[in-house]
Amino acid sequence: MADTVLYEVSDGLATITLNRPEAMNALNIATKIALRDAVRAAADDDAVRAVLLTAAGERAFCVGQDLKEHITLLASDREAGTGATMTTVKEHYNPIVRAIAGMAKPVVAGVNGVAAGAGFGLALAADYRVVADTAGFNTSFAGVALTADSGISWTLPRVVGPGRASDLLLFPRTITAQDAYDLGIANRLVPVGELHAEAEKVARQLADGPTVAYAALKEAVAYGLTHTLEETLEKEDELQSRAGASEDHAIAVQAFVNKEKPKYLGR
Repeated sequence: MADTVLYEVSDGLATITLNRPEAMNALNIATKIALRDAVRAAADDDAVRAVLLTAAGERAFCVGQDLKEHITLLASDREAGTGATMTTVKEHYNPIVRAIAGMAKPVVAGVNGVAAGAGFGLALAADYRVVADTAGFNTSFAGVALTADSGISWTLPRVVGPGRASDLLLFPRTITAQDAYDLGIANRLVPVGELHAEAEKVARQLADGPTVAYAALKEAVAYGLTHTLEETLEKEDELQSRAGASEDHAIAVQAFVNKEKPKYLGR
């Protein structure tokens, strides 16, 4: 895995850190491949019960596509008469977002600075966002004559509503962390100096929690957004049966009766 993405697992928590602070954590090809591999590894590792996605430095969480590399690749495309550069959506962004949104464990984004373009999309793909008070969010795509990618055309309307999503996409500008909190983009707003500690605290709380139940909740919310009430009730029945059969449920009930704090096993 490239050193532009750091990956560490400790006590059930996988921490994935974008590590190009000098480039505002922009996504060049090497970084996208490493990030794709890291999120897939976290999704597939039974020892991982929660994921923290964050970034090095304080200026930026991720400003999206590395445009310096992108310009060079576009020039090569023109010379070769191909459109190979834009296959990055299929090869990199889509697998990354699928792994984050679809993994059966909670993902926390610790947004330490500006999240723009695909960086905004990565933050929205997570289940919970802890955001520094100095951070900002910008869709960016229309500003470089591109359409949305990294799942943002699906996630953003579901967070802020279609009207506000269209406004943010058609008229890209940086909104403040407070604006993001007011819109529901940020779940928790903290001073920048406390961001990493608070994001890790939230992620570790989830890593210590009932993993099967969290996976079911994540699936239920995603399902309910695109299905009827009747279909969702059926899905809730299915998922509740799964959660009710887990060891963690038995542990929780016994701990409640004993007036103790449950110690979950994640299964």
